[in-house]
Amino acid sequence: MVSNPMLRRSLDTLAAAVLLLAIALPARAAARCPWMNDATASGLLGGDAVGNYVDRPAACTFTQTGNGVTRTLTVSVFDSPKPHDLVESLLRDCEQASPVQAIGNEAAVCTAGHSKYLRPNRLIGRVRGQVFVIAFDTTLRSDPILNNESISAKIDIAAEQIAGNLF
Repeated sequence: MVSNPMLRRSLDTLAAAVLLLAIALPARAAARCPWMNDATASGLLGGDAVGNYVDRPAACTFTQTGNGVTRTLTVSVFDSPKPHDLVESLLRDCEQASPVQAIGNEAAVCTAGHSKYLRPNRLIGRVRGQVFVIAFDTTLRSDPILNNESISAKIDIAAEQIAGNLF
């Protein structure tokens, strides 16, 4: 037993901090995206992004907000017994699709009808029995970070990482 009251108070505070840390760390780890980290998403979105992972359906959404703009990067992964059919179904939602080489199987970049400002804004691909969709969006009409000139390179970077992590 510690007789010094100041030392006792310090030990109690340390014990409480360790307990809070032990509770908080597993909760934080459970929400991490398995295919991309916050730092990579932040680089693609042009600022500090906060990630959120949902298990069913498996999806990570990274959001970067600041200066009157919100940018998002969403990564969704689907296990499918018929992945080719799922890719074909998802591609039907695209206004225009262009094949992409060396990114998994059946990868195509496309424009989805819901994005007002960003073209192209989505990549659909497959690795074995897993189909993945990567989507970027912005609330700013003339976004200097996610614009039509830079979006293809950002999609490629994200797709290489996602496809590599699914192999």
